[in-house]
Amino acid sequence: MSNAIQIITDSTCDLPAELTSAYGITVLSHTLVWGEEQYRDRIDLQPEEFYRRLETDPRLPKTSQITIHDFLNAFERARSLGASEIIVITLSSALSGAYQSAVAAASQVNLPVHVVDSKSVTMGLGWQVLTAARALAEGNTVQSVIQAVETLRGKLQLFVCMDTLKYVSTGGRIGNAGKLIGALLDIKPLVWINHVTGVVEPLTIARTYRRAVETFYQKFFEKLDARGRALRIAITHGNALEEAQRLADRIRAEFSPIELLINTTGPVLGVNTGPRALALAGYLED
Repeated sequence: MSNAIQIITDSTCDLPAELTSAYGITVLSHTLVWGEEQYRDRIDLQPEEFYRRLETDPRLPKTSQITIHDFLNAFERARSLGASEIIVITLSSALSGAYQSAVAAASQVNLPVHVVDSKSVTMGLGWQVLTAARALAEGNTVQSVIQAVETLRGKLQLFVCMDTLKYVSTGGRIGNAGKLIGALLDIKPLVWINHVTGVVEPLTIARTYRRAVETFYQKFFEKLDARGRALRIAITHGNALEEAQRLADRIRAEFSPIELLINTTGPVLGVNTGPRALALAGYLED
C-alpha cells in the first residue's frame, strides 16, 4: 500500500488482524457501554470475553459510535505519519452515524479525505476495505480505488443467521428486519443486507438452529449463483467457531473458493446479533 494514501475503517469490519496489519489499515473502534463501564471495541474488550459475559450478565450493553473527534485524531495521526490523502470506508450510514461523523471531520482538515459509505457491515464492509487496500498496493489512483470498491459492492452478498431475536430486537439497528418481530423470540431469524440502501432486510425465519443454518447457507449460495465460479467468502461468527469451521469445510468441498476467511464478530455488532450468530459475506471474482 502507498504510504502517502491511508485507509481508515471502523471496528465493525471484522477483518482478521493479520490482514489489517499487513496492509497498514487503520481501524477505529466504536465504544461498548456496559452499565457504568465503557470498552473500546476489540481493544478493551475482546470478542470471546464479550460473548461469555453477554450470556451471563442480566444487563444488556449499548453501543456508542465513533465521534467526529475520533476521526479528526485519526486524520491528524495519518498526516503526521506521512499520509497526503485518506480514504475512509465506514459501516452503512443506515445503521450508524459513523459515516456522518467522518464526513463532518473530513470538512475540518486541510487534507483530501474521501469518505465512502459501504452500505454494509461485518465482512461486507471488510471485503470493501480489503479491495481498496489491494487496489492501492497495485498502484491504482484514489479514484480508481473508490471505483473498485463501488463495483465490488454491486456484486457483494451478506446474509446473517441468528440464534434468537432477543438481541436484534433490543439493539435497535435492525432496519426492515423489525418486520420479523411479533413472533416468538425462540425463532431463528435470517436477514440480509441491501447494498443499495444499506438497510437490514428480513429473509425468513426457522424454528430450529440447524434448519436456520441450512436455509441461510442454501439461500446465500443460490443468490451468488456460485457453482463453477471463482469465489471469495468470509464467515463471521458469534463465538461459534465449531459451526463456522463446519461451514468452511463444506464451502471448500462444494465451491473451492480462491479465498476463505473466518473471524469472530466483534462486540459492537454482537450486541445486535448475539451468541451463535453466523454471517456469510462474499462475491464472485471477475
